[in-house]
Amino acid sequence: MPPQLLLLIGIGSVQFGAAFAAKLFDQAGPAGVVLLRLTFAALVLVALTRPRLAGRSRRDLVTVAGFGLVMACMNWSFYESAHRLPLGVAVTVEFIGPLGVAVAGSRRLLDLVWVTLAGTGVALLALGGSHQRLNPAGLVLAAMAGACWAAYILLSQRIGSRFAGLDGLAIAMVLATVLMVPAGVVQGGAALLRPGVLLGGCCVAVLSTLIPYSLEIISLRRLAASDFGLLMSLEPAVAALAGILVLGQHPQLRTAVAIVAVVVASAGTTLEAARAGAGRATGRAAGQSGEQPPGQVTDRPAPGPEPAEPRTTPLG
Repeated sequence: MPPQLLLLIGIGSVQFGAAFAAKLFDQAGPAGVVLLRLTFAALVLVALTRPRLAGRSRRDLVTVAGFGLVMACMNWSFYESAHRLPLGVAVTVEFIGPLGVAVAGSRRLLDLVWVTLAGTGVALLALGGSHQRLNPAGLVLAAMAGACWAAYILLSQRIGSRFAGLDGLAIAMVLATVLMVPAGVVQGGAALLRPGVLLGGCCVAVLSTLIPYSLEIISLRRLAASDFGLLMSLEPAVAALAGILVLGQHPQLRTAVAIVAVVVASAGTTLEAARAGAGRATGRAAGQSGEQPPGQVTDRPAPGPEPAEPRTTPLG
């Protein structure tokens, strides 16, 4: 199966998982659904990795603790925003987080254009664009989720360098689960023990965590970083589609325009970064060829784009 299709299936799994999670909010509350999702995902990861804390440095422990805290806040704030906003809107506002990470520190003028376009999309949402004015608290919570998503991306790089395999993710997810227990129990109460709610929470964990991560690990082995980023830019649009099909959330024109603006901004940032990376690679290759004696031929391939890091979509 083509890696692009695998990644698209993973993106759809994440967003339709979020849509199905929203259908559980009235029974267990957003925090209760987060607790169930994290619990089932943590159980699977711990069973697969069997991580150990013994022998870890204090810096390692602080890093993984921060990762767990960010994971809990990210999932809770996003589900709370999805409880107040259409799913496509919540994901669109949240997407500003990873977009900000992508352009942070960039001096390219075109990146400023993409940021402005994304900001325009979010402003259109904030000014209204659904059947009624969008919930201000929902917009703030979605922005908080985006900030946590940005922190998640940055911390995941540190976790990857300090922990082998999925050990760091498993430990952080256990901690995030523990942190969500008070709010999850308060909101969910006895509903958390209902078979239907438990089954729903398990399905959300599979759809939003286990399936997408597995498919991305496979697809990233055969997919260039630029293609990965470009396809990930479709997440707000896929979220809007999931909201339409699962939740009956039909966006008005202004909302649709705002979502397209953020998608285009994200895709433009990805393509511009890929082009800049290809230019640097060509320059390095030209420099290396210029140092070779006349007539000498090298069989070393020209540098390509760096592999994509899994993943920018929150796992938890």
